[in-house]
Amino acid sequence: MSDIVEDTPTTGQKFTAELLGTFVLVFFGCGAALISGGDYVATGLTFGLTVVVMAYAVGRISGGHFNPAVTLGAVLGGRLPWNQIGIYVAAQLVGGLLAGAVLFGLMHGFEGFDAEGRMAQNAFGDAGSGYAWWAALLLEVVLTAVFLWVILAVTDERNAVNAVMGPLTIGLALAMIHFASMGATGTSVNPARSIGVGVFAGMDAIVQLWLFVVAPLLGAAVAGLTYPLLFGHGAAPVAGSGLSFGGGRKGQPVPGSYEAQWNQGQQGGWGQPGSAWGAPPQQQWGQPDPYQQPQQPAQQQPNPYAAPPAQQSQPGQWGQPQQQPPAQPGQWGAAPAQPGQPGAPGHWGNPEGDDDGRTQVRRPD
Repeated sequence: MSDIVEDTPTTGQKFTAELLGTFVLVFFGCGAALISGGDYVATGLTFGLTVVVMAYAVGRISGGHFNPAVTLGAVLGGRLPWNQIGIYVAAQLVGGLLAGAVLFGLMHGFEGFDAEGRMAQNAFGDAGSGYAWWAALLLEVVLTAVFLWVILAVTDERNAVNAVMGPLTIGLALAMIHFASMGATGTSVNPARSIGVGVFAGMDAIVQLWLFVVAPLLGAAVAGLTYPLLFGHGAAPVAGSGLSFGGGRKGQPVPGSYEAQWNQGQQGGWGQPGSAWGAPPQQQWGQPDPYQQPQQPAQQQPNPYAAPPAQQSQPGQWGQPQQQPPAQPGQWGAAPAQPGQPGAPGHWGNPEGDDDGRTQVRRPD
């Protein structure tokens, strides 16, 4: 089995992973809403499936946030240092805006398409379903908090959920959230998703964007701060995270994120007993025992009974008669035994016997 070389992702790789993941989330999720005419099942499942797919694809690099609210919740929950939040949020906003721009251009392939209020944007009140602003705010806070609690719980290293079930659980949670709220606000729980298409949907959508930025961030903050209080930390908080604003250590893995758990899965397996972040691989069935001395060919193995050269043995050491009890025939220091008697060549305890080079155990007297 070949050794696995750890490769710590660079800042540029994390930026690219978050940009790509957010682009796919917004493009396919909002695209499904536009093409399907707002079908609940198609839209909800598409948003959920994009999270699953992209978490599998690039989660090992950045943790698979694709959402500024998830990043904020991870920071406040002790999973990510504050000094990385800027690069994550910037990548997510760029990815969302790129997806909105591509959708805006492609939708003009339909003759007479008008983007005003028709970009799968989030809305409330008269610009949307008529849902009151305060209710929309409260709904988005609650939904985002639930979403972050699920994410923090699934990625908790004490959770036995493995690399297959983790992203799937989070994707199903996002689909569930869409089914419960699309008719009210269009479902945000993600500022990058709302901004990405909202800026192309006309002035009414732009004016309402504040709610779909504030509410998800507030819900994420509630979940990030309360999860450790309710359930404890699965690992020591990352330096510079939570309510500590000091800088994190460069190259430090993020406990509880897809990145760290994926890397752990490559080494010791998700949720395996005894696994720890960065711990060496555990011995598995069929693998050599790392503590077992490997056997070598007989001609390369020194005689284990030979006294060390150029050293003067002391009484009681190998090669000298034992003080107590007196030496017996066949033991070290005794007179040579006669052929056919115990201790003769070929018998246990005789250094002149046939030695196959392997460690032997002296037959008890």
